[in-house]
Amino acid sequence: MTGDQTTGDNYVRVALEALAAGERQLPAEMTPRVALYHVFHAIWASTGAQLEDKSGIEGRDDASGRLMRIAPRSRQAFLLTALEGFTPSEAAQILDADATDVERLISEAQSDIDAELATDVLIIEDEAIISADIESLVKELGHRVTGTATTHDEAVDAVARHRPGLVLADIQLADGSSGIDAVKDILKRIDVPVIFITAFPERLLTGERPEPTFLITKPFQPETVKAAISQALFFHPSRQREAA
Repeated sequence: MTGDQTTGDNYVRVALEALAAGERQLPAEMTPRVALYHVFHAIWASTGAQLEDKSGIEGRDDASGRLMRIAPRSRQAFLLTALEGFTPSEAAQILDADATDVERLISEAQSDIDAELATDVLIIEDEAIISADIESLVKELGHRVTGTATTHDEAVDAVARHRPGLVLADIQLADGSSGIDAVKDILKRIDVPVIFITAFPERLLTGERPEPTFLITKPFQPETVKAAISQALFFHPSRQREAA
């Protein structure tokens, strides 16, 4: 939110000190967690957001640099929902905004992210209709689908031919092979964010889940897939991409 750990810690300290001194009150109509974040964001919005120094961030390609290039209000909405796990309704309470406004801010942040992080995508999915649906969502976000695969071997071969910046994978593939094994083999070769889209999420709960991965359960909502793509690319520390 603030651009670095030290500044963020200082704002947390100021918020807690203000509460302890009685200078700020936790709104009674909010849950304790929502109320605490409300106080923090109110203090930051009145000071830090107004005094941000964005010099030097244009060349930064880490998550902090990318965050600082997003408008403060959109950044708040995005982080509250994507990272802190608040619903848009809860984020609206924290930001003293309407839920509709928060959803718009989240959409704006995701658009900024997608425009900056356009990448090549490999889809590992054996159902043709689902694969086509996912490909359509990927293209709507401005990314390029450079490979599709229906089996473990096809997926590994696709990566050998063209290095993707993101992998979207099912678990159960056409010939009975495993999407999990395919992803493990891919991650031995390249460092790439992975999103599993599957009707069998329990198969990823065995303690052998490859990292870094996201999980979406079928049937999926298009907006859920879009949000996961944005988050996976944004927060991956060593994402691989080619210039758009």
